[in-house]
Amino acid sequence: MNNDNNEHTNFPSGDRGKPDFNKFPDKLVPVIVQDASTNKVLMQGYMNDAAYQQTLANKKITFYSRSKQRLWTKGETSGNFLFVKDILIDCDNDCLLIKANPVGPVCHTGADTCFNEVNEANFLNHLEKIIQSRKETKQQGSYVHRLFEKGINKIAQKVGEEAVEVVIEAKDNNDDLFKNEAADLLFHYLILLNAKGMSLHDIEEVLKARHVLTPSSSPQVERGTSSPE
Repeated sequence: MNNDNNEHTNFPSGDRGKPDFNKFPDKLVPVIVQDASTNKVLMQGYMNDAAYQQTLANKKITFYSRSKQRLWTKGETSGNFLFVKDILIDCDNDCLLIKANPVGPVCHTGADTCFNEVNEANFLNHLEKIIQSRKETKQQGSYVHRLFEKGINKIAQKVGEEAVEVVIEAKDNNDDLFKNEAADLLFHYLILLNAKGMSLHDIEEVLKARHVLTPSSSPQVERGTSSPE
């Protein structure tokens, strides 16, 4: 879970800058909370105008508790706050989607989410963290650490070797062998990125910059790039 709560927060603007609380007799709008890093849905609650304004002011999600009949800031007792990163209003102005960084478990049961799901990042991001840990820690018998000790040339060579294996298996019809070789290539590519001081996120940003939307919203790729359409 990402607990960096000092980044810029995006609040609604323009014609849909505020939910229409008057649409409902109790003047409460439903609020869906999503982890800003993992996109996992964390919980659902309700806000009235006062809760919404307090959320905007404090950048911590505050609900209106129907059981307590008062404003309730998530984490006010447990310390497990939900720090706001982005607020989106739906097309009818009567529902909010708030992307937040949770501090600790979200559910009162101790679960990561109120839907009893594990809130974890993409596995490849998790794998990048493991690679960094192996790099920093001299674990006995660690293949990754030994590879880093041999230097960038050896790491790059391994990526090349694994790429050749993928090409060879692509020409055959054994899907399992192909998937395993592809996994080996991706694993060593992550190691190479780390050795270069980069991550998958950096490469993702390059691909995003290449991806251009035409006025008809058809995805296009800038001339001179190798990004897929």
